[in-house]
Amino acid sequence: MAMDHVLACASSSLVPCRKVLEGPLLNSWLSIKEGLKMFLIEDKGGAIAIMLASLLFLGTWPAVLTLLERRGRLPQHTYLDYSITNLLAAVLIALTFGQLGESKHDMPNFFTQLSQDNWPSVLFAMAGGVVLSVGNLSTQYAWAYVGLSVTEVISSSMVVVIGTTLNYFLDNRINRAEILFPGVACFLVAVILGSAVHASNATDNEEKLSGSTNAYKLGTNGSAEPNKEALDKDAPKDLENGASAANYQAKAEAGTAEYLIELEEQRSIKVFGSSTFIGLGIVFFSGVCFSLFSPAFNLATNDQWHTLKDGVPHLVVYTAFFYFSISCFVVGIGLNILFLYRPMAGVPKSSFKAYLNDWKGRHWALLAGFLCGFGNGFQFMGGQAAGYAAADAVQALPLVSTFWGILLFGEYRKSSRKTYILLGFMLFMFIAAVAVLMASSGHRSTK
Repeated sequence: MAMDHVLACASSSLVPCRKVLEGPLLNSWLSIKEGLKMFLIEDKGGAIAIMLASLLFLGTWPAVLTLLERRGRLPQHTYLDYSITNLLAAVLIALTFGQLGESKHDMPNFFTQLSQDNWPSVLFAMAGGVVLSVGNLSTQYAWAYVGLSVTEVISSSMVVVIGTTLNYFLDNRINRAEILFPGVACFLVAVILGSAVHASNATDNEEKLSGSTNAYKLGTNGSAEPNKEALDKDAPKDLENGASAANYQAKAEAGTAEYLIELEEQRSIKVFGSSTFIGLGIVFFSGVCFSLFSPAFNLATNDQWHTLKDGVPHLVVYTAFFYFSISCFVVGIGLNILFLYRPMAGVPKSSFKAYLNDWKGRHWALLAGFLCGFGNGFQFMGGQAAGYAAADAVQALPLVSTFWGILLFGEYRKSSRKTYILLGFMLFMFIAAVAVLMASSGHRSTK
């Protein structure tokens, strides 16, 4: 009885506390929770800001991977590391931005959408991830054959011409056509100038190499061919037993013939003497892949073809990006594990054990994955707000890549005056293209 009396008194004394919790404090928490909503870019200014951040990230990560290839790290090892953090970026975006606020029927959060019957949209998102992964993998080899700047110029222009046109019609013309398509024209002019820059710079390099008395000679087609003994001495060894390439230490001045020769001896993908058509073929193939991933993502988030059942909400951009990155990860990991044992483009054979033991430059490859992952995520967030056609302005990433190419790799050093003039005009046209495409931004109706 005494114990019952104590418990009764204790219970009665807690009633006021419970009433306090159920009063102002609880109401305050409920109002805060109700006020929270999923983070979405809803204004033009925010969309432009996040697209500029995307432009910086997407223009930087190719330079990081190019740096590793020039230092002799195998592209298979680099891409495996890159794929891990690329997926991790999508997971972080989904678990943060995608989980903010209460889940609503027309705007469900990330975990809610995972259990919904939205497979048609999921498949569109995953198809976009597949073509992006294949495109990224292709460009990793194209950078070596054709060069960072020209590869990005050609592939980006194809995205604008093909992908932007598709997105314009998929978005029900929410972008201003009288501004959008002049922007596309600016990209085309920049592409022509970019091709001229590449041709002029290639001529400059041939003249430098023809005057060199080192272990290289010019082939019958005008391209430089290596002396096999000189290459075998410094080429990366088979990494099956854990051997790795030596650290790159440039001894020659950037822009000289000796610099070009040292670079060829050090890099993991040997390109001297190869056909120009091989590199260009890889670039155009990657351009087609890049042209399709954004329209596929557009279909995944907006269901323009009405593939979802009645009452099923559209995929939120964060959920679509998660599925997109899952397929990108699976394809990238699968193909590069295959390339470890059956390499292409003359790259040395390796193994999964050798990959695990290769820590040289791993932190840079992991950083590249984060940059690409967040860059793609920001592009899609901006596209959902202002239209995916306007978000394709991030395809002006060659502006950033060219900057890094000049700063890090000495591209166009000691080139002719003609090359410098063409380079200046190309960069000017890209700046104009970015400004015009962003000015065409519309506003997507949420109804």
